[in-house]
Amino acid sequence: MADAPKIIIDSDWKQQAQAEKEKLAAKEQAQQAQRQESAAGGHAADDPNRPIDFHDLVRSFASQALMYLGAFPDETGRAVVAPEMAKAYIDMLGVLQEKTKGNLTKEEESSLAGVLTELRLNFVEISKAVAKAIQEGKIKPGAGVGGPGMAGPGLGGPGPGGAGPSLRMP
Repeated sequence: MADAPKIIIDSDWKQQAQAEKEKLAAKEQAQQAQRQESAAGGHAADDPNRPIDFHDLVRSFASQALMYLGAFPDETGRAVVAPEMAKAYIDMLGVLQEKTKGNLTKEEESSLAGVLTELRLNFVEISKAVAKAIQEGKIKPGAGVGGPGMAGPGLGGPGPGGAGPSLRMP
């Protein structure tokens, strides 16, 4: 029977491997801290030279949805409420969630799920308020800003083929 070759590991190699391991761990900790700071809206997120990340994409879609739910005023200082447009951006985030399933970090998954939950709740609340106000005659739907078929049920607008309500609130 042949003798198995002996593996000789010297202490220098062990020290070098340990130092490499510690360096990688420190680098990972720094990246994790930067991601947490960025997610918390810290200083790193304000750096215009940093690369665009997943959180930026989610924030972009969420901001658009919120804008169409009346959260931000337009250039005239009035809020724009266009539930059909908000729904389109919320649906895009839903597609993003579905298509990236299993490819996101736990932090990214949690963040996206939380944003979607909040937006969906806001959408339902605003849609009900708009439908009620239209029904009571307190407001009148204006020209829709969405494309054909973008109005969903319960939005107070016409069904498929027509645009839903787009309202400017004082």
